[in-house]
Amino acid sequence: MNYTRIFSDENGESHFEKIEIPMKDEGIIGSLSESFNVKSMQFRENIADYYWDFHTAPVKQFIILLDGEIEITVSTGEAKRFGTGDILLVEDTEGKGHKTENIKKQIRKSIFLRL
Repeated sequence: MNYTRIFSDENGESHFEKIEIPMKDEGIIGSLSESFNVKSMQFRENIADYYWDFHTAPVKQFIILLDGEIEITVSTGEAKRFGTGDILLVEDTEGKGHKTENIKKQIRKSIFLRL
């Protein structure tokens, strides 16, 4: 299992980084990662034509996409698409930020896990 980290470097430029989550086989219940401490959880729905130009994340948080498809562009110009089941860790709370746009023009649902 993995997630995509969005972070800012020392110059304020935002970047993507794929992070592999170490998993441990726990037998019949499956494989588990280490626990993450979460401060709060929030459900979110976005309008079908959602577009937010460059912005920083309000807090360090995981975002789990429940449906839809988005494109995120970081300040270096690199863009990636994410869809149902993808997990993001947004850490670019300072710097130039990223922009987000719905690709599928439908209401999109996600879960925010604030760390």
